[in-house]
Amino acid sequence: MKFIDEARIEVFAGSGGKGAVAFRREKFIPKGGPSGGDGGRGGSIWALADININTLIDYRYARMHRARNGEAGRGSDQYGKGADDIVLRMPVGTQILDELTGELVTDLTAHGQRALIAQGGNGGLGNLHFKSSTNRAPRQSTPGTEGQERTLRLELKVLADVGLLGMPNAGKSTFIAKVSNARPKIADYPFTTLHPNLGVVRVADEKSFVIADVPGLIEGAAEGAGLGHQFLRHLQRTRLLLHMVDLSVFDTDRDPVAEVRALVKELRKYDQALYEKPRWVVLNKLDALDGQPGERGTQRAAVISAFKKRLRFAGPVFEISALTGEGCTDLCQAIYAHLELHRERPAEPAERDPRFDVAPDFR
Repeated sequence: MKFIDEARIEVFAGSGGKGAVAFRREKFIPKGGPSGGDGGRGGSIWALADININTLIDYRYARMHRARNGEAGRGSDQYGKGADDIVLRMPVGTQILDELTGELVTDLTAHGQRALIAQGGNGGLGNLHFKSSTNRAPRQSTPGTEGQERTLRLELKVLADVGLLGMPNAGKSTFIAKVSNARPKIADYPFTTLHPNLGVVRVADEKSFVIADVPGLIEGAAEGAGLGHQFLRHLQRTRLLLHMVDLSVFDTDRDPVAEVRALVKELRKYDQALYEKPRWVVLNKLDALDGQPGERGTQRAAVISAFKKRLRFAGPVFEISALTGEGCTDLCQAIYAHLELHRERPAEPAERDPRFDVAPDFR
């Protein structure tokens, strides 16, 4: 299934039915009085978060969603039937914004969450509501109110604890395939990953976290180079970024330090909050740095030392080989410990005012 993470839709809630003007006419009841019923309520449109859906492809092609109008009221005190609501199922993590104002309508962050995105109109009042001691035969009624019409923008932001950031071919897909059950496409050419991939990393029984792999980012992405930076929105909900760096030296024209600094600038251009998230540097492809058996480790140590000296990064730096699995277990354990340490704790209950305490012997 094609991955679609943005769409634009139009929603039209139903209008309420108009109230009726009618009078009761039965044998032996010459002055039955008003009997016009109210109009029915127009159908509303709801959004429902569904964990079984992972793309907005349904809304790329079905762009207009219209609810039915409520029925008009009838005589004999009969109210019009209300129209059924429409429920639009969307992936968990979908943000719904008003296209005209840019206002956030709702953020679907949990399975089963419902949100009203277009309110149906109320039914009009029939003439039975207007009778009084001085107006015994009212001929007034009200029309139903119109349903809400909106143009909405849908943006899907995947829910993950950790996000992978790096240049194309940095080994992000190989890493997520090594530590989780995710099976992204892996190849030896740039931009193999064309859409986000999610994987669940289990470090122990009942201890796990979700990691997200997004397409590679290159310098100039803000101006549209490569795949642009549209996929960075999927990292905005994460609590930790892993900056994967390819340290293999087969291409002597590459400068890993310059690449790291270029991507950090792209983060800042896209979103200041994303730039300020905790970020760890992960040096990957260490298996490619090993020389002959007698020289094993010498070239690796020299390259890593030179990289750290030039980068002057103050945060944690990890050394792994996603291909062989070297260092991956220690990295995952450190990630889980960091997430647990910085997990949002439930708010403590407010301290009770002793003036409201009840004495134990109170009856």
